[in-house]
Amino acid sequence: MPGSSREGERVLLTADQMGRTIIRIAHEIIEKNPGPPALAVVGIHTRGAFLGARIHKIVCELATSEFPTGNLDISFYRDDVAARGAVGVIPHTPQPVVRDTNLPFAIDGVTIVLVDDVLYTGRTIRAAIDALFDFGRPAAVQLAVLVDRGHRELPIRPDYVGKNLPTALDERINVRLVESDGVDEVLLARREGV
Repeated sequence: MPGSSREGERVLLTADQMGRTIIRIAHEIIEKNPGPPALAVVGIHTRGAFLGARIHKIVCELATSEFPTGNLDISFYRDDVAARGAVGVIPHTPQPVVRDTNLPFAIDGVTIVLVDDVLYTGRTIRAAIDALFDFGRPAAVQLAVLVDRGHRELPIRPDYVGKNLPTALDERINVRLVESDGVDEVLLARREGV
């Protein structure tokens, strides 16, 4: 139930609410991209890839067409990858786990819908756009996020937002998905040490 708490976390979206939100995002993607456009859904690892797969499935069902899908690893495109784990810089953040990028289609001339779980500073999305353009030149890049928590540091704005959840700097949004965590929910937690 939204608002209930456990171990310092408060549930903001339940599995049912998350499911309805993902369906709404898929409907909005179809509405913004009518007709038979060259469209593809690309999720950003890790949770964005799982969400991207869910959104892709619904978009294909709604459009009664098959669109390409893929996922993108941005580990080496991040502007903080060298600083992670370094003493005095970002000491409590481990180096990212590198995953495979899988884009089994040509992206030139295709409208790409990038999918991520949480939009915060915009740096992950900047890295994803950099990584994407190494594969070609899409016609357009649109952004779908499950949660927009604010605090942007770069001029990045999503095209599709599941839920706007303004947060304080000492708070964190935790998205849990069945594929990686065994449960679908969005939680608000206090950051330790901030």
